[in-house]
Amino acid sequence: MEILKLKPVFKDYIWGGNRLVTDFGFNTGLDKTAEGWMLACHKDGMNTVDGGSLDGKPLGEIVDGISGNNAKRFPYFPVLIKLIDAFNNLSVQVHPDDEYARRVENEFGKTEMWYVLDAADGAELIYGFKEAISKEAFREAIEKGTLLDKLNRVKVKKGDVFFIEAGTVHAIGKGALIAEIQQNSNCTYRVYDYGRLGNDGKPRELHIDKAVDVSVCEPPKYGTKPMGEEIRFDGYVSQLLTSCSLFTVNKYKIEKSVKLFADENSFHHVLVIDGRGEIEGRKAKKGDSFLVPAGYGEYLVSGEIEILITNI
Repeated sequence: MEILKLKPVFKDYIWGGNRLVTDFGFNTGLDKTAEGWMLACHKDGMNTVDGGSLDGKPLGEIVDGISGNNAKRFPYFPVLIKLIDAFNNLSVQVHPDDEYARRVENEFGKTEMWYVLDAADGAELIYGFKEAISKEAFREAIEKGTLLDKLNRVKVKKGDVFFIEAGTVHAIGKGALIAEIQQNSNCTYRVYDYGRLGNDGKPRELHIDKAVDVSVCEPPKYGTKPMGEEIRFDGYVSQLLTSCSLFTVNKYKIEKSVKLFADENSFHHVLVIDGRGEIEGRKAKKGDSFLVPAGYGEYLVSGEIEILITNI
C-alpha cells in the first residue's frame, strides 16, 4: 500500500489560539484552533486520506491492514497524535490507567508524551506534585482552592520532553506549542479550571472524585530531556525522544536525506514539525502528516526538514 497523507481534525476548545493557522498554514475554519489531530482513529475524531488512490477514505476503514504486528496486542488503534496550541492555560487534569478507565468509563486509559515545539518566555507546564501528599490532602487542597500551591511548575523551552504516565496530574500552560503522542483515548478528569465558563455560560465540569481516585500524588519520576542524545550522520541528525511499551518517538533533523524502514511490526507516523522536503518523492511541509504502512520497507525522506517518527 502507498504512503498515506492524512487530513487533520481540528478542535476549537476555549483555551486555543491561532498558531496552527499562522505557524503551520492550516485552514481550520475556526475562530480558535486548540488542537489538530494529526493521527486520529477515534470516535471523537477520525482522519481521512488526503490524495492518492484512497483519497477521502476514513482511516478507520483501512487501518487494520496497515498497523503491523505490534499493534495486534491492542484491541484498538494504539496512538493518537496531536498538535496543541495553548493560547491560554489548559485545565489541571489527570488521566486514568487502562484498568480504571475500562471499569468506569468503558474507555482506555491515557499515557502520553509532550514534545515542546515552541514556548513563549516564561511559559510553564504543571507536572506532578512538588512533594508527596496523601489523597486526603489532595482533596482538601482542591476544596480550599490551594491546589496550585501543591503542584510542580516547570519552566519550558523548545525541545523539552515530558512523559506523562496515567495518574500524573498535569497541565499545559499558556504560551506553549506542543506535539503530543498519546494512547488512543480521550478520557480526561478535570481537577481545576481557573473558574472559566464554557460555551453554555456555565462553569466547565470538574471530576473531583474520579481524579482523586486515579491520581498519583507524588513528584514526577521523569525529567524533561529527551531519552537519547543527538547522533549525527551524513545528511541528518537523529534523537530518541521517548520509548515505552505503548510507543516510541524519534526526531530527525534532515539536512540532505535519510533512509528509514517500516517493517512488518509497525507503521511509521511521520509528522513534519519544520521545513520542507519530500517523502518518497511526495512533497512535504511543516504540519503535514503521513502514515507509512507496516511492511512498506525502505522509504526516503529528503530536503531541509524536521520530523517526528512514531511507531509501536
